[in-house]
Amino acid sequence: MFKHLLVPTDGSPMSVETTDKAITFARETGARISFLYVKPEFPIALYGEGALVDPSTPQQFAELAEQQSNTILSACAEKAKSAGVNCACSSQTNGSIYSAIVSAAKDVGADLIFMASHGRRGISSLLLGSETHKVLTHSAIPVLVFRQQG
Repeated sequence: MFKHLLVPTDGSPMSVETTDKAITFARETGARISFLYVKPEFPIALYGEGALVDPSTPQQFAELAEQQSNTILSACAEKAKSAGVNCACSSQTNGSIYSAIVSAAKDVGADLIFMASHGRRGISSLLLGSETHKVLTHSAIPVLVFRQQG
């Protein structure tokens, strides 16, 4: 069945719960996991000619994003290893989360993307969009969407 899962995570409570479910799934099926954290790009609107922003801010922003990425991915790796699941971790900076996920799945040779749905509905979903929906419509491999009950 599935032998290599790509599990994108953002460190949110829903994402942490999804990571736990993916680890259980991988342990039960003998799959390995590639965890992915997509770091945000520096908000361009705050940087540029005439902006009142310290020029070192983009560097500081990148450093903070890297620290957050390392913290989140380390926690994922620790849980996977304690469950006996082989894993790898990576992060990348990309303004398009869904395309980073789809691209990473291809790059690591994953045969399943296992991800959370944050469950936005109605106007919130329409205005904010859904990264999960975009992954579903652009992925060439299967996507398993974990959705919290309640």
